Amino acid sequence: MAQETIASRAASSGGSARVSVVPEVAVRLVGGLLAVAIAAVHIADQGGIMSLGSPAWMGWGFRLIEAGGVLTALALLVPRPAWLGWAASLLLGVGPFAGYVASRTVGVPGDPGDVGNWGYWVGTVSLVVEAALVVLSVGMLLALRQHVKASSAARR
Repeated sequence: MAQETIASRAASSGGSARVSVVPEVAVRLVGGLLAVAIAAVHIADQGGIMSLGSPAWMGWGFRLIEAGGVLTALALLVPRPAWLGWAASLLLGVGPFAGYVASRTVGVPGDPGDVGNWGYWVGTVSLVVEAALVVLSVGMLLALRQHVKASSAARR
């Protein structure tokens, strides 16, 4: 769908510039890999699959992110409905990103020791991967929205 939108925009603008179209399955695969990477980073940060971080509520939150990463990757690889997988990936990227920023700025209950600890490399990797997933998700959701608008206008 997204590649159709890109190609139609290039054709409608009369652009002679060469437009590179990436197959949707490749974009979904990249999104799925980013979702699995978020899960992997949180498993590494927690100390493995069998470990539960402290405080317990944060450890269970990590487990939720880890399971959400795998489920989001699966949702992205299933071809329909596309918006559901991208919406899930947007939430998967925004949630942990906001939690990390909160834990480093104002602190979170039961974990005051991380305030100001911006140099933690696993956290930095997590922020980069989450930001990449958010950017990709927003781009795909906007492309899907544009495609739906164009489809409904063509039917009229």
